[in-house]
Amino acid sequence: MAFLPLVVLIALLAANLTVFGDGGLDGPNQLALLLAGAVAVVIGLAHGRAFNGLLQHIVDSITTALGAILILLMIGALAGTWLLSGVVPAMISHGLQLLSPKVFLVAACAVCCVVSLATGSSWSTVATVGIALMGIGKALGMHEGLVAGAVISGAYFGDKMSPLSDTTNLAPAVAGTDLFTHIRYLMWTTFPSIAITLLIFAGVGLFMGADKAVVGVEEFRAAIATKFTIGWWLYLVPAAVIVMIWRKVAALPALFIGTLLGGLFAVLFQGQLINELAGTDGSYASRTYKVLFTAMGGDISVVTGNATMDELLSSSGMYGMLKTIWLILCALVFGGAMEGAGLLQRITKALITQVSGDGSLIATTAASCVFVNVTASDQYLSIVLPGRMFAPVHRDRGLAPQVLSRTLEDSGTVTSVLVPWNTCGAYMSTVLGVATLTYLPFCFFNLISPLMTVLQGALGYRIARLPKAVP
Repeated sequence: MAFLPLVVLIALLAANLTVFGDGGLDGPNQLALLLAGAVAVVIGLAHGRAFNGLLQHIVDSITTALGAILILLMIGALAGTWLLSGVVPAMISHGLQLLSPKVFLVAACAVCCVVSLATGSSWSTVATVGIALMGIGKALGMHEGLVAGAVISGAYFGDKMSPLSDTTNLAPAVAGTDLFTHIRYLMWTTFPSIAITLLIFAGVGLFMGADKAVVGVEEFRAAIATKFTIGWWLYLVPAAVIVMIWRKVAALPALFIGTLLGGLFAVLFQGQLINELAGTDGSYASRTYKVLFTAMGGDISVVTGNATMDELLSSSGMYGMLKTIWLILCALVFGGAMEGAGLLQRITKALITQVSGDGSLIATTAASCVFVNVTASDQYLSIVLPGRMFAPVHRDRGLAPQVLSRTLEDSGTVTSVLVPWNTCGAYMSTVLGVATLTYLPFCFFNLISPLMTVLQGALGYRIARLPKAVP
């Protein structure tokens, strides 16, 4: 019975894919999540749960994501002012000049590794350098899913390893170990995973034969130069955001300041473009005000005459994030209903009965993290729920808490982005402009990490144990 809401959800999502195709995110998938959540509520009521209690779980589930929703809106505004100010066009122009197709994928992944490690945030990394790298990759004629996979793989490396990351702090707290013990132990699975990932991207770059894609690079750069004043000073804006996050300024105020700086630099350096977009009605102040607020809140497009560049040089601001927020809210309703009705806990307890050894326990924990990412639609729940459920079992088997914390990170943190209706999957898809199922096959780091932790568990390699009590 606990599986029934999940079966209903999968069936509805499959029907939506058949009937609506790419239009599933325009409402059908949101309704599928709500209907599956309603089934979970009915099951909870049938088993003695109070409706007000179920409703409170749903409200609590939504509340946990309010910060993420605000960040999502702010990144929409930031994308608009960074386009208008020339920050993103400058990154695209210089990136086209410096990066050849053969090294682009591995370089993009490595850059995102460094930035996310410094900031501790996969979301901020993707929203800043990730957007620019997507533009460069498209201009080089590369498959958008492949470029997004490189960006996300690098971004989630730092999300796992940085002491500034929220999930890197959450996992050891749930498991009962300290932060740096967790990070040191995490290296044994994370470094091999990212090394394999970089080798794959390097191999793809060498054998894809994309040198011919460079032919139009100068045309792209010329198209950007006709509309924007490009200079080194534009990089002060993203540098300021990265420094703020590195100095542990919370993501929301850091992104807000980055949005304002983008608007300021647009006024200082892109006055000609502002006049072109604003038209001739009203005073200069009112026209500037109108363009800035449109960039932050709504649609803005810069027409260069080059079709590829015109597609890249557009933004939908906060308005463009509303569909994703709608999906996230519906997903959290489903996850809250599943948890409030006790269905997630029931399924996880059933999995525990299948544990027969250390490797089996690690594999079951990893599978539970993935399962919660799919059903509860939230990265944090995929760490907290399995962590709570499996901590006593790990202790009873004499496994050190860092074994559990590493498994939670290897399987919960990185797979959240692979689920279209998960908060992370919906966010990445919207920010990068690539459907989740399009980039999923190319997120090599995210796919390899859970397999690496399961493999090492099966082999018994580097499995830390609790010290035996001295008689």
